[in-house]
Amino acid sequence: MLDQLLRYDFGEGAEAFTAGRDAELPYPVVQGHQVHGSRIAIVDRWMTREELEGYDAFITDKPGLAIAVRTADCVPVLIYDPNHHVVAAVHAGWKGTVLHISQLTIDVMYRRYNCNPSDLKTVVGPAIGPESFQVGQEVVAKFREAGFPMKDIWSDHGRGDGSPMSSGHHIDLFKANRWLLEKAGVQTSNISVCNLDTYTETSLFSARREGPACGRNINAIKLTD
Repeated sequence: MLDQLLRYDFGEGAEAFTAGRDAELPYPVVQGHQVHGSRIAIVDRWMTREELEGYDAFITDKPGLAIAVRTADCVPVLIYDPNHHVVAAVHAGWKGTVLHISQLTIDVMYRRYNCNPSDLKTVVGPAIGPESFQVGQEVVAKFREAGFPMKDIWSDHGRGDGSPMSSGHHIDLFKANRWLLEKAGVQTSNISVCNLDTYTETSLFSARREGPACGRNINAIKLTD
């Protein structure tokens, strides 16, 4: 059980965490109103959720300005460039993953800040795990059409074992987002995958387990100097 912040080690210059059900935020964080799309915002000052309506990824080069994405089964991807001092927080639900939002965010970091993908440090945070993410054939088709390596991210569990979410088609969102990061040029050694399943880890919010009106896990990152 997680009763405190789940912190990630990005080394000097940045800090990041996931705050679950019982964790308190250590400081205010900029959050947007996410819509499962692929719009990316540059955050250069404190901004409200209303100002960030319709964005699902956030980038800043401002020290001390924490940016965050809200998740409850979707994948949070946190990114840090230690050379150009830029950070990003990405909300990658299955729809955003299909839209390649992690890769698109890295493209923006390169164009705006000259960030070299091979220098980036990344964390794929807690999300619904492959054993829990049961999907329909239409979702499988979306991933196939978007060019994902299906033999690595998709499995058919058939009738399952009778337990909830055990049967049918399953997608591994952790592997899908790792693939996107690698495709964008991030070194495999610079990709850390949390592998905590929000559906089974009750100290984290899960929309599939609790319903869409449940709370949200806050996944934040900021430059410290």
